[in-house]
Formats: sequence, structure tokens, C-alpha cells
Amino acid sequence: MKMSEVILETVVDDERWSATIANIEQVAEKVKSATFGYLQEHENLDFLNSSKPLKINVCLSDDETVHRLNKEFRDMDKPTNVLSFANLDFADFDADNEPYDEIELGDIILAYETMVREADEQEVTLYAHFCHLLTHGFLHLSGYDHQTPDEAEYMENLEKEILQSMGIANPYEGE
Repeated sequence: MKMSEVILETVVDDERWSATIANIEQVAEKVKSATFGYLQEHENLDFLNSSKPLKINVCLSDDETVHRLNKEFRDMDKPTNVLSFANLDFADFDADNEPYDEIELGDIILAYETMVREADEQEVTLYAHFCHLLTHGFLHLSGYDHQTPDEAEYMENLEKEILQSMGIANPYEGE
């Protein structure tokens, strides 16, 4: 079955992103294609076969913004690398989205300083870590989570497979 078009709206709130990763919007598109192509091929996700386009908003921001959002929405008083806000209730997917021309999957916000710090600590390139964090966010918007050990293992395995398809090493190696 043909996969729905996935529209990516990328906003660069902090110009350090563009200065750090060349063609960042194109990289985000590559990660989107790899993630949703993998999910279409290997997972049974009905929403990917919707007749309507799917829209995702990505904001490349900073620690201050992500800290504020993390505190407001997750009650955690600190920045984090990526926040994902899914708009879908998969149980009522068809009914919830019937009146709309496109389906808003949700929003992903990434924190520049945290990404840079983690990449340095993990001794990986900024490109590889950005691809990992964005893949992670896309998976959250697709209904995956890591609240239990089984969920975490499943989601991490998806991340590893998707990143491998882009030539990026296992981000969990050595943990």
C-alpha cells in the first residue's frame, strides 16, 4: 500500500543549528524519509496509509526554550535533548482526523546545547547525534515510547535499524 505523504515543517530558532550541520533541513528530510520508510516496510501502522498528508513540525531551538517547555508540560525543571508532543490518539485516529485536510502528527523540539554536549560525551558527530534525536522524536510521534524496559528495548532497536540504514553507528553501543 502507498504510504501517506509526510510533510516536514522545520523552523530554525537558533542559528547555531545551521552553522553546525550543513543543509540541516535536507538532513531532517533524509531522517524523515529513512524513519517513515522503515516503519512502512517493517511495522504495521495504519496511520501511514491514510489518504491525507501527515504533517510534523520540527523546531531547532536551545536549552532555555526546551527547559521551559519541559518544566511546563512534563514537570521537569531542566532541559532535555528532544521533546515530542504527539497530537494523535491512535484509538480514534480516523474519527479525530476526518474533518481535516492533513493530519498533524505533532511537534518535535530539539535543544542545541544539550545535543552538542551529549555528542561530545558520547564521542559521536553532531550529524549522527542529530539524526538519532530526530529519529527518536519521529518514533514518539508514531506511537512508540520507552516507559517500560520492553518498550525501551523495542524503540531502541527501531532506532538502531533506522540509523544503520543511513550509515550511522549504533548509538547505544557501549552502554
